[in-house]
Amino acid sequence: MKVSHVLYKVKNLDASIIKFQNMGFKVEIGSKKNPHNALIYFSDGPYIELLNKAPVPFYINIILKLIGKGKVAERFRYWKDVNEGFFGVCLENYETNFNKEENILTKNGQNYFITNSSRTDYLNRTLKWKLLFPYELKLPFLMTYFNIDPKPKNFIHPNGVKKIKSISLGTDQNLIPIINELCDDTILELFIGKGIKRLTYEKVKTDDNNVFDFHSY
Repeated sequence: MKVSHVLYKVKNLDASIIKFQNMGFKVEIGSKKNPHNALIYFSDGPYIELLNKAPVPFYINIILKLIGKGKVAERFRYWKDVNEGFFGVCLENYETNFNKEENILTKNGQNYFITNSSRTDYLNRTLKWKLLFPYELKLPFLMTYFNIDPKPKNFIHPNGVKKIKSISLGTDQNLIPIINELCDDTILELFIGKGIKRLTYEKVKTDDNNVFDFHSY
């Protein structure tokens, strides 16, 4: 698996879109109707999801608890309450199922929940994918890649950023081997701890085409 995207919690979606646009990023609304998120796509590698609220209504969380999926509801509650900033990672594969990933999780004693998801983006494209949520909150959640590739081709943001270069993610020591078995993406750097400590971008300087990093915490 590869890193699919990085979650960035925002308290006000409209204001945060303007904030990132002022930083020189092109920001795309997640859906035409009642958007709860926005996306910063890169042609290569993971994208950034600006998340205003968990993508499920309150009653779904109640249903999840009633059917014994309370750990999934707990993840969504964390998404709702977490402080503004980078806070989570999603991994993706290019299959239509999670057969390989399920085997890895089961072998390591990790329970999970799988569901289908879809949205119609601002270009009227209906994107469809599957999601897998481990019960263990310190494991990334997983997705199959979209049925339609929404990423722009050969795109560089107005600020010169080409892609995310590295993501430093904290988790428990005993979970690091599981994540490494799931994900072979060298972008992801794991440490013992919590949250995203460091994220770097690859940026092209227009004068001499040199590449350098800048950081967000």
